[in-house]
Amino acid sequence: MGMEPAHRGAVRELRLHLVTWNVGTASPPPDVSSLLQLDSLGATMDMYVIGLQEVNSKITNFLSDLAFDDPWSIFLMTVLSPLGYIKLSSVRMQGLLLLIFVKHVHLPFIRDLHTQFTRTGLYGYWGNKGGVTIRMSLYGHTVCFMNCHLPAHMENTEQRLDDFEKILEMQFEGENIPSALEHDVLFWFGDLNFRIADYGIHFVRESINNKRYNLLWEKDQLNMAKKKEAFLQEFIEGPLHFKPTYKFDLYSDVYDTSEKKRKPAWTDRILWRVKNLCQHAPKGGEFSEEQQTISVTLNNYISHMSYGISDHKPVTGTFGLELKPLVSEPLVTLSPEGEWSAEHDVLINYSAVSEFPSSAWDWIGLFKVTFKHVNDYVTYSWVEDDEISSNKDGKQVYMSAAEIPDVGGEFLLCYYSNNLQSVVGISQPFQIQPNRTLIGKELPQEESSWMQRPDNLESHDEF
Repeated sequence: MGMEPAHRGAVRELRLHLVTWNVGTASPPPDVSSLLQLDSLGATMDMYVIGLQEVNSKITNFLSDLAFDDPWSIFLMTVLSPLGYIKLSSVRMQGLLLLIFVKHVHLPFIRDLHTQFTRTGLYGYWGNKGGVTIRMSLYGHTVCFMNCHLPAHMENTEQRLDDFEKILEMQFEGENIPSALEHDVLFWFGDLNFRIADYGIHFVRESINNKRYNLLWEKDQLNMAKKKEAFLQEFIEGPLHFKPTYKFDLYSDVYDTSEKKRKPAWTDRILWRVKNLCQHAPKGGEFSEEQQTISVTLNNYISHMSYGISDHKPVTGTFGLELKPLVSEPLVTLSPEGEWSAEHDVLINYSAVSEFPSSAWDWIGLFKVTFKHVNDYVTYSWVEDDEISSNKDGKQVYMSAAEIPDVGGEFLLCYYSNNLQSVVGISQPFQIQPNRTLIGKELPQEESSWMQRPDNLESHDEF
């Protein structure tokens, strides 16, 4: 797990894997390796963005999910955290859920995280349709992810477009946060519910059986709308070289055999928009100052036919984000002092850049290397209350031996900024030696700590 800094001026590519799936209130499947491309080269992605629609939203589940993570979030954290990914942020509105996971190394360079949601269904009173959004500054570039569930049925194209326009007009709470369309990159995805117009079901199914998808493209309602609606024309989509992803009989790749016999459609889509329409990095990979310093390349746009828990098949897009880091050094650098052992109190060294807006509510957490999210710490120290020395080169904070796991193991330290509401520094992984006085005795179970816990990023699930 390299912690190499981002070098200012050098172009770097981040690999992003984006999933959209209408899961039809189903529980997670037993295995998502192929969906997340974990069965090819291991954990090669820098970021996973997972947009789900129709997550089970019965009233009881909806209310209980506000207090606890829903089964999908728990499942995906369980899959991804052992591979070195942390849940960066999530936002939920009824059946719409958006989750972002990142490799640890990127945490200090992701700032200004904000979530938002827009209800459009049932006159906006009950969020059964609409959009959930997460935005951030990524190495100094603004990126926005928008997971939408738009109205169903063939005749509702105009309503879908009106709803998407309303979602685009949504404003984030906070000062100086750009609107969705003002971000450097905007990803728009979800169950957009656009259908194939005009052609009858037999022609559509015959074209699909013969893999002549191109015969259907020009009658896809989203493709048609992109030609005439100005606000859609800057959105780009990869070629639809896969079967329409709706509507299937459960646990099969057979289109709807029910009495309704829904006409197949590409309801599940992933599009993106780069501000200023610079889509490709210049040859040689070097940018001049005047040129756009971020570009998006679609590497793969596919459906996953093997998943049958829903009447929709999931769709994934794998992207390369080429960017010139505008932020190249973490705001805080920290490390353990000397060798750590569970037998004695330990020290943490840290230093911050001069412009860092520190707070008395900042804290440094001790995490297992497989931690799931920012509140998944073993213990923590307040940077002011637990400070023991300070000079121009840095500061030292102590951590009590009583709070360190007796079994030892591999850990890392994260500095959490209360003002910025994010992790602004992360250490290299390091070993803590076990408490030798307990070797041979039965080690105690890890106890739940009922001390005051920092109140931070956990409340990203929204009503």
